[in-house]
Amino acid sequence: MEGLSERAYAARSGLSRGAVQKARKTGRLVLYPDGSINAAASDARRAEMTDPDQQHRSAGGVGSGDTAGTVSGPGDSASYLKARTALTVYQAQERQLAIQRKKGALVDRARAETLVFRLARLERDVWITWPTRVAALMAAQLSADMETASGTPVTIETAILQRVLETHVREQLDALADLRVSLE
Repeated sequence: MEGLSERAYAARSGLSRGAVQKARKTGRLVLYPDGSINAAASDARRAEMTDPDQQHRSAGGVGSGDTAGTVSGPGDSASYLKARTALTVYQAQERQLAIQRKKGALVDRARAETLVFRLARLERDVWITWPTRVAALMAAQLSADMETASGTPVTIETAILQRVLETHVREQLDALADLRVSLE
C-alpha cells in the first residue's frame, strides 16, 4: 500500500472517517492506483475545493474571532467572510422590506407613478373642459351684474368669454406641465 488508509488519513488530518469517505466520493482526495490516499496531494486538493468557512469550523474556529492561521488553503478567507457577511445583511434587508410591504408601509414605485400620472391627466382634462361648461353661466351673471350696476342692458358674448377663459386655463396648465413628481 503506497498511501494512507481512510482511517489513517482521518487521524492525520483531524477529520472524521465519515468526512474522509465523503471527500473521497466528491473527488476531493487524490488516490494512488491501489486505492490508498496520497496525503500531501489530498491536503492540497481539499484546501482548493473546500469552502473556507467549513475549514474554519472544522478547525474549531467557530466564535474564536481569529481567522488568521486557522484556515488552510490558498483562498483569502477574510474576503470570503466579508462576502458572506454582506450576503447575510442583504438577506436581512430583503426580509425587512417584505415585512414592510405586507404591512402596507411600502408601495410599488411603478404603480405609484402610474397613479400620479392618471390623477394629473384627470385633473388636466377637467380644467380643459371647464371654460366650455362655465362660459355661458359666467356671461349671463356678468351681464346681469353690469346691468344692475349701470342700469343699461349689457350683453357679453359667451364665445368670447369662453376663448378668454380657455387661453388663461391653457397657460396655467402649461405652467403646471413643467412640474415633475420625484418619488426618490
